[in-house]
Amino acid sequence: MSETGGSNGEVTRTMTRGPETETKAAGGRLEDSTAALLRPSLEAMGYELVRVSLGGQSRRTLQVMVERQDRATMTVEHCAEVSHAVSAILDVEDPISGAYDLEVSSPGLDRPLTRPEHLVRFKGFEARLELVEPVDGQRRFKGRIADVETVDGAPVVVLVTEHGPVRLAFASVRKAKLVMNEALLAAARGWAEAGRSP
Repeated sequence: MSETGGSNGEVTRTMTRGPETETKAAGGRLEDSTAALLRPSLEAMGYELVRVSLGGQSRRTLQVMVERQDRATMTVEHCAEVSHAVSAILDVEDPISGAYDLEVSSPGLDRPLTRPEHLVRFKGFEARLELVEPVDGQRRFKGRIADVETVDGAPVVVLVTEHGPVRLAFASVRKAKLVMNEALLAAARGWAEAGRSP
């Protein structure tokens, strides 16, 4: 088990689990089903599940990224608390076969934006978005988050790029994350002084 604090505000706790066997499922299905198992307990503990991802080749890592619902700063102790809870759930449900490292971390500054609410929270900051399918021949976009509109009941991200504003259906976004720049760093200093996360 190891515990670290990153330079971008990320806090991580890692531990090793399980013997080597075959995986039970693959790709996003496994990540989504694991997230569904973990989310109720983590929310009851006062945490928001940001992302679950399974990666690595020779040695896989299950990353569980969380933040506090009250936006207070995440500490190594918080990650340890989450790690114990996640381990207990995985021991019972056993969704992943084989050996893997369990990594519990906080988002950090250049965090992923996995829900429409995340984009609303970080309006005015710069983000990178990658789409499942290209729009007008373009799959990757970078720009300032201007708004999140609702069109026919579905969220649409308004991003101001160097070529002007674009509107992207959130359902079409494969991944999104904040861009580390001076504006984000300046805001982070204010959040740190207030003792809270973004």
